[in-house]
Amino acid sequence: MKESLTLSCLSCGQVNRFPAAKLEASPKCAKCGALLASGDVAAIGERQHDKATQTDDLPLLVDYWAPWCGPCRTMAPEFATAAKALRFKARFAKIDTEQFQAVSQRLQIRGIPLLILYAGGKEIARLSGARPAAEIEKFVRQHL
Repeated sequence: MKESLTLSCLSCGQVNRFPAAKLEASPKCAKCGALLASGDVAAIGERQHDKATQTDDLPLLVDYWAPWCGPCRTMAPEFATAAKALRFKARFAKIDTEQFQAVSQRLQIRGIPLLILYAGGKEIARLSGARPAAEIEKFVRQHL
């Protein structure tokens, strides 16, 4: 692992750098004080999405969803369970494809729910359809 990590805040978008050894000590954003690796699923907007997918040193799994989508709502608690299990291995976020249509169009998202794993500033893999927590964890671990 690197000596220092760069993580963008999923709340305000601020890019933060801190010693890698401090990851499990719950680092906070220097600007807004939000936890950077809380194990929670962060609801993000286009700005936070673009920064995190391009700059973060820790892998980021994003759930592309919409409020009207039944399978998306069904998968939400499973996604949250997987986020807790992989707390210091990856971060988890979700973005509303109806509210942020430009992101959906740019990524050519044709169906939801869709999970996309990012690492090193690029897309690593996609997984479509509602999945249980165990499958989500397995998907992330196999690509780490």
